[in-house]
Amino acid sequence: MLIGELARRTGVATRLLRYYEEQGLLHPHRDGNGYRSYPESAPATVARIRELLAAGLNTDDIAQLMPCAQHDGPVQACEMSVRIMADRTAELDRRIADLDRQRYHLAAQLDASLASAVDSVAGAHN
Repeated sequence: MLIGELARRTGVATRLLRYYEEQGLLHPHRDGNGYRSYPESAPATVARIRELLAAGLNTDDIAQLMPCAQHDGPVQACEMSVRIMADRTAELDRRIADLDRQRYHLAAQLDASLASAVDSVAGAHN
């Protein structure tokens, strides 16, 4: 199938499909006229790429995972896929902990500001 058909079937822009190709995630063949020709499995591959991007993986990670992610269902547990997904999960845990700390400190600042404002209003009425 040509790139326009793949874009129509997946809802992914042709420019993004070309980017996936540049990143080594899609592997079209070139017809005699130079057009990209994608296999019938390409829509499933694009769907898998989109799932992995939505899970927070980057295209470098996905390129490494694709040999373990060619089938329906979860990414197969190969040494590389387990390492990549464990590393990204740990990274998300660190980011969540950082956000929790930031939220705690911001909420404390808000509470102090509101208490100060209440004290100022109460002092003005005395």
